Amino acid sequence: MTQPSAGDRVIETRGLTKRYRGGQLAVDRLDLAVPRGSVFGFLGPNGSGKTTTIRMLLGLIEPSAGGARLLGEPMPRAARRVLPRVGALIEGPALYGFLSGRDNLVRYDAADPAADPRTRARRVDQALDRVGLAAAARKKARAYSLGMKQRLGLAAALLQPRDLLVLDEPTNGLDPQGMREIRTLVRELAGDGTTVFLSSHLLDEIEQVCTHAAVMTRGRLVTQGTVAALSADTRGRLTVGTPETADALRVLKEHGITDLVVTDERVTGDLPAPPAGPPDLADVNAALVRAGVRVRSFGTERASLEDVFVQLTGEGFDVAG
Repeated sequence: MTQPSAGDRVIETRGLTKRYRGGQLAVDRLDLAVPRGSVFGFLGPNGSGKTTTIRMLLGLIEPSAGGARLLGEPMPRAARRVLPRVGALIEGPALYGFLSGRDNLVRYDAADPAADPRTRARRVDQALDRVGLAAAARKKARAYSLGMKQRLGLAAALLQPRDLLVLDEPTNGLDPQGMREIRTLVRELAGDGTTVFLSSHLLDEIEQVCTHAAVMTRGRLVTQGTVAALSADTRGRLTVGTPETADALRVLKEHGITDLVVTDERVTGDLPAPPAGPPDLADVNAALVRAGVRVRSFGTERASLEDVFVQLTGEGFDVAG
């Protein structure tokens, strides 16, 4: 796939590798290119190396080999210059349970040498409001639910304007309404010019909010590109609605359709891959009718990121988390 030019990359890695003591290879020669202004989904099952990669990007751990650049600067060498322009939420926020949500943010902001104390109160209130915690601002953090703690961590990342926002599983612990609100917030931030790098094991989350994505498995990059292009490069599934599912199965099998699944009065299957290529769908439809199959619906479903992952890795994927 076409990669963004060097000047348009907010994150770039070359051969980034992390091997822990004992020989465990957590990240294996990773080459990433994250375009400026994108919402970039970093997708993979738990344990695929996503969090280790993020920790290397932010200079929290040293790579075993290779390198990374953030905002055009080498990491971790340029961390002092780069990190004030980066907001991050990694593995859940570290909070003082005895302080209120608001006072936690005041502490975070006071620890930032680039933060202007004259505007602190206003910025803290704006961050709380933006993540939907204004009503709970005076509640002790120890009384916060996991989802509320995630929101507070995100508010801390938003205390200052950021060129890059790095979010590791940002909807972890949120109910469906909270997940929708965070997705909306991510879109708004991108609209304001912030590049968002969003790590998740939830396929539908990446598909709904991201413009670009990379797929990781077992520490290795499988593919990256725009979400639309990733799906377009993957075969969709043929779907036939009919009460004569047994006859439909037979005809579809004769035309090379594989992985056939029957659900109620619906049959789905994979179209043949190159070099054989898919059959003429009009011919398949005609064959079904000739066989006495009453076809109530007929067509192909657009490939999802789940289809991309399964076809590229041969593995299943936890869509719901």
